[in-house]
Amino acid sequence: MARAARSRTPHPDTPQSPLHRLLHTGLDGVRTLPAAVRRGYRSRRTAPTAGLAESPHPLARSLGLIAVTVVGAWLGLLLIGSIHVPVGPMDTSMALRPSLAGGTRIDVAPLGDLELSSHHAPVRLDVDVDRLDPVRSQALVDHPERFAGLQAEVTHDVTRGALGLALHSCVAVASGATALGLAVYRRPRRALAAGGLALTLLAASAGTAYATWNPQSVLEPKFSGLLTSAPSVVGNARNIVSEFHVYQKELARLVTNVTKLYDATSTLPAYQPDPTTIRVLHVSDIHLNPGAWRIIASLVKQYRINVIVDTGDTMDHGSAAENHFLDPASTLGAPYVWVRGNHDSRGTQKYLTGRRHVTVLDHGKVTQVAGVRIAGVGDPQFTPDRSVVAAGDPAERTAGGRLADALRTQRLAGTPIDIALAHNPAAVTEADGLAPLALAGHVHHRENTLLPQGTRLMVEGSTGGGGLRAVQNKKPEPVLASVLYLDRRTKRLQAWDEITLGGLGLSRAEVSRHLPQENQPGATPSPSGSPPSADPSSGPSSDPSFGPSSGSSSRPARSPSEHPR
Repeated sequence: MARAARSRTPHPDTPQSPLHRLLHTGLDGVRTLPAAVRRGYRSRRTAPTAGLAESPHPLARSLGLIAVTVVGAWLGLLLIGSIHVPVGPMDTSMALRPSLAGGTRIDVAPLGDLELSSHHAPVRLDVDVDRLDPVRSQALVDHPERFAGLQAEVTHDVTRGALGLALHSCVAVASGATALGLAVYRRPRRALAAGGLALTLLAASAGTAYATWNPQSVLEPKFSGLLTSAPSVVGNARNIVSEFHVYQKELARLVTNVTKLYDATSTLPAYQPDPTTIRVLHVSDIHLNPGAWRIIASLVKQYRINVIVDTGDTMDHGSAAENHFLDPASTLGAPYVWVRGNHDSRGTQKYLTGRRHVTVLDHGKVTQVAGVRIAGVGDPQFTPDRSVVAAGDPAERTAGGRLADALRTQRLAGTPIDIALAHNPAAVTEADGLAPLALAGHVHHRENTLLPQGTRLMVEGSTGGGGLRAVQNKKPEPVLASVLYLDRRTKRLQAWDEITLGGLGLSRAEVSRHLPQENQPGATPSPSGSPPSADPSSGPSSDPSFGPSSGSSSRPARSPSEHPR
């Protein structure tokens, strides 16, 4: 203290100016402030700093880091976690997704998907079949001996894809967790800790999946969509093992048919529907086939259908005992518009009227569904069997006349109709020139006709494959349906897909895309009164090297009396 005091005392020999003396006097005054005042001043200055230094509870910090890690890892997998892998004749996309149950999901759009209980872990393996390569598939079909090495090839491709997916997933989860940690904490060390924890969690999930791996899961796959018929096509896994030569033959046929399906939709990308396009599913003549409901529901999901149009003959005898068959019409995933066929009774119509999501049209009644104005008339004849003598086409044309009168009234009111419906083509033909599109059924095969006044008449085949009466024929009828793409603004037909599935005992699956003549590349508007001419009724060639046929037909529709149903 003496040394400090001496240091504060000016040296007697040192001359000081008036300025120096003034400064020393001020400093001495500050140093001599009472201690209580200085302590109060310091306490007021240091109190906020002490409050900021308080840290959160370690448990809260840990939970926050885990939450940031999990969310960041999930975002990383979602954004950059997918890879493209060729597997045999297929081009696939593989990705890991968070899941409580684990397992494997294989999506084969638009046919559906299958699920395997392959493992129990918080991650699921998703495999999407992007396309079936026509060249590689056709090589298998042309050289069946290659099926002997197909298992080893697929195993090698899947193993390579799994290793690539593992490495890619590590990068994805580490990058996602690190990026989100840096955004939340703004500290590189905390961000790196989140990335390391993400890798640890992924490794733990992989270890759990390996420990719970169940190779027997392939024996019990869960099918959905159109693939629900897969077991009946190729048999179950045990039969495949015991009768492998039969399986080779069936698999070759299945690969050929699926190749046609993908080739038909991928080689003619002249029209690509956008999200605003209105999609109409046209079905007809189900004839009590319960499998038709499952097919319709699958098509609604796969094609994102806006409205289903059924042009009648949903029943076979129109009896009250059959009415409960109609119950699934309310649960198909899209509004259902129906007109009565000659196998549907008035009781059938009454049962459907008023059901949820179902609209029954008759006597030219108009409805607007998904922005499309639709009018229809029921079949005037009820001929469930040959004991009832049909009145023939004159009765149908009379009913069609009532529909035409309703369409004229709507046009005069400034609310024209977009689609006219009737079961019998002879009836809806009377609406020629009053609506751009007319839909019908009844004849159990497809017809596409451009009528003289410009209305396009589209006749659908049997979506029920002929129903229960299909077993009476020598050759099963195919299951037919069509997806119509309408422009949202003009409601005009832009394109349509014809879907053909094999009937009883068959595994055929084909999809062909068609364009109206005026929508084909390089087409010029045809002169008024001379509609473009083509004949699509022959359908697409069965050879996948030929694309699906396109165009419209100017020939008159065949008289329904030639096809008694």
